[in-house]
Amino acid sequence: MIELTKLDGVKFLINEDYIETVEETPDSVVTLSSGRKIIVKEGRQEIKNLVKSYRKDIYANL
Repeated sequence: MIELTKLDGVKFLINEDYIETVEETPDSVVTLSSGRKIIVKEGRQEIKNLVKSYRKDIYANL
């Protein structure tokens, strides 16, 4: 799971496997496979880096 921040400052964990798309419009909108959309403070590239880092960590520990 990766940690993101809602616009009101609330931090939450999200399973990165459920992320369908991330758009910057200019706020970052994360769309989940369920269709739910969450607006977050982190930018598209930062979210991408968080997912890559998380997956590298997971696969390094197999």
